[in-house]
Amino acid sequence: MGLRHAVDAAAGVGTITIDRPDKRNAMTRAMWLELPRLLDGLAADPAVRAVVVTGAGGDFCAGADISELTDARHRGHPSTVAETALAAFPKPTIAAIEGFCVGGGCQLAAACDLRFAASSARFGITPARLGLVYPASATARLVRLIGPSAAKYLLYSADLVDAAHALRIGFLNEVVAGDVHARVAEFAATLTSRSLLTQHAAKQVVDAAAIGEPVDDLTRTWQAEAATSGEADEGVTAFLENRSPQFTWTPPS
Repeated sequence: MGLRHAVDAAAGVGTITIDRPDKRNAMTRAMWLELPRLLDGLAADPAVRAVVVTGAGGDFCAGADISELTDARHRGHPSTVAETALAAFPKPTIAAIEGFCVGGGCQLAAACDLRFAASSARFGITPARLGLVYPASATARLVRLIGPSAAKYLLYSADLVDAAHALRIGFLNEVVAGDVHARVAEFAATLTSRSLLTQHAAKQVVDAAAIGEPVDDLTRTWQAEAATSGEADEGVTAFLENRSPQFTWTPPS
């Protein structure tokens, strides 16, 4: 019980599963602290091209373990460290969401690059039920993702909303009527067939643009890397030869 991870080297996909189904996958302090270590290992693994974050037993994550929140009133909570590590992970990340995605669950999902959810999933950010204040980094990320008005709706009310609502406000990328895990596996296969260099570049440039940082120099740096690494040559040549490209770029260790 806790966090577990697996690597499907043939598919190029790593999976992190929140595995505490008897508590709807509520995260303990130890689990929050474990997540950055797991991410470091997956980042260093050349077989991993993308990472899926999901929950066991039909729920994504019901948030932080309430029994430990007394400490959070008086000192920083490790959810912020885990969220920051997940957001900074250099490869594409996808949250595959079923059931409850609440509080810290939304914090983890928002830190992923993309979010796919079953149509039956439910979402909520609930500190207002407890008199707590949502972490600064998580609030800022939420505002960038869905905008101030939608963020206030969730934070003020602490109500649960359905997947259709979460899609409408931009929290979700897709709502899946069938098997969300099958759809995520299909989409992850698309990602692992694309240029990892392009994805690295896009992640850095998009994240910089989202917080108002200049992106011209960063883009030029990546464009030079694409040219000198041979990645761009392979992509263009494959297109002209009407074949699938064989991208080989890997990030520096």
